[in-house]
Amino acid sequence: MDLPVNRFKRGLLAGSPQIGLWCSLASAYALEAVAPAGFDWLLLDMEHAPNELPGVLAQLQAAAPYATSAIVRPPWNDMVATKRLLDIGAQTLLFPYVQNADEARAAVASVRYPPAGVRGVALSTRANRFGRVKDYARRAQEELCVLVQAETREALDRLETIAAVEGIDGVFIGPADLHASLGFPGETANPAVLPMIDDAIRRIRSRGKAPGILASDEQLARRYLERGALFVAVGSDVGLLARNADALAAKYRG
Repeated sequence: MDLPVNRFKRGLLAGSPQIGLWCSLASAYALEAVAPAGFDWLLLDMEHAPNELPGVLAQLQAAAPYATSAIVRPPWNDMVATKRLLDIGAQTLLFPYVQNADEARAAVASVRYPPAGVRGVALSTRANRFGRVKDYARRAQEELCVLVQAETREALDRLETIAAVEGIDGVFIGPADLHASLGFPGETANPAVLPMIDDAIRRIRSRGKAPGILASDEQLARRYLERGALFVAVGSDVGLLARNADALAAKYRG
């Protein structure tokens, strides 16, 4: 039996823009409802959502039958959390708050087996089809995708060295945290920050890596795609539920 194919990683390598949805409801049932919608990827958030390992496993299983890729954001750039997510079958991880090249290298090391990294070896997991994938330990990295978040002024200042780390597939600009870092908490589209994001996308592309971002506003999302972003989340399950609930209720009030 062969390695499961990582469609998202292959899409990035082909330079094909990947459109995603942020999923924070921490529900396999909700994920199964959006998985057939046509998004290239769905982000399963463990940093800012009440997601724990068994729930993430159920969400990976819910997404598996559909032509979408699940990306998991661990709560932190931590080797223990990483190996557990990889063992349950996560193929693409988005590591939060990566500030420099050393932290980017740590993220890469956590997804690779020794001697190239520090991932612990388990012989029968969901990731290797419960021991059925031949040479999994030697070949796993072929279908694993490592994304890191640059979300502060310090990370932007070191963007080239972060993007240059071998094994990093993409760099995600965290717009809310970046705005907060620059003195604009609660904002995601300040005119003083937008040109910096445009420039960050260009700088990431110049290092041969894929830039990504979250932009629920359609004009912003299209702006970033035009600037060269290759993976863009264009909304969230929480936002869809809350805003559509508001709109439906408003039709019948008063």
